[in-house]
Amino acid sequence: MSRTVEALLRDAGERLRAAGVPSPRADARLLLRAVLDRSAEASIRDPDGPVPIASADRFLTLVERRAGRKPVSRILGEREFWSLGFSLVPDTLDPRPDSEAVVDAALAWCGNRSEPLRVLDLGTGTGCLLLSVLSELPRATGVGTDIAEAAVAAAAQNAARHGLSRRASFRRTDWDADIEGQFELILSNPPYIPSSEIGGLEPEVSLWEPRAALDGGADGLDAYRRLAPAIAGRLAPGGAAFLEIGSGQERPVETIMAAEGLARFARKADLSGIVRCLGFIRRG
Repeated sequence: MSRTVEALLRDAGERLRAAGVPSPRADARLLLRAVLDRSAEASIRDPDGPVPIASADRFLTLVERRAGRKPVSRILGEREFWSLGFSLVPDTLDPRPDSEAVVDAALAWCGNRSEPLRVLDLGTGTGCLLLSVLSELPRATGVGTDIAEAAVAAAAQNAARHGLSRRASFRRTDWDADIEGQFELILSNPPYIPSSEIGGLEPEVSLWEPRAALDGGADGLDAYRRLAPAIAGRLAPGGAAFLEIGSGQERPVETIMAAEGLARFARKADLSGIVRCLGFIRRG
């Protein structure tokens, strides 16, 4: 016997709430939308509509996965970022709205978006930073690097998905190793969580995100120490670099970059008001 949309959402919401999921009703709606292949708006308009038995069974399976604290994006295999869809694999960080501060700051610096800029994305993951920027800069080209082969493949797939393969390439390498030339715009969302804090993060992060994309070493700053000389060497005259940072890391990251001749000239907060992105240029 089929069940209604509202009955399924109600029961799923209660199941997810009992499991400690932060947004049970919203997550249930997203999962139901996926199995029904219909808009959330349609579900709201027709709460008494019947759900086919096969779809309901599939939905309940997904709800159990979410109750195990697997993120909705991991269950569905993709995340929306900068109004673009990005496919995920286990080796890629799940793009989050906080990281849009990097895109926002970079585009604000660009000014004239018709410039043929060269963009470098260090630790590209899904390619979300690079591809989001390229989607707004029609004459720009870019390179994304990542140490994980699966991440490089996923980023290339995402570029093809959004028609950006001709302007974006991806390489498996350690930060800027084997990369040639300089770039007017450099982006990076490096790992910045102190090692000892990872186990205390919410399960959606500690259990499901790739540790290599989270672990910033004892103080969370190891990646910035690696990035500082790389950025100093790859940044073209007049160019700028934009880095995502963790809460409270503004001053130490500025100090690390200053030692390589890079001056902080911009900062951007996320939607929570936390400074999430710093922009750097060459001193002088």
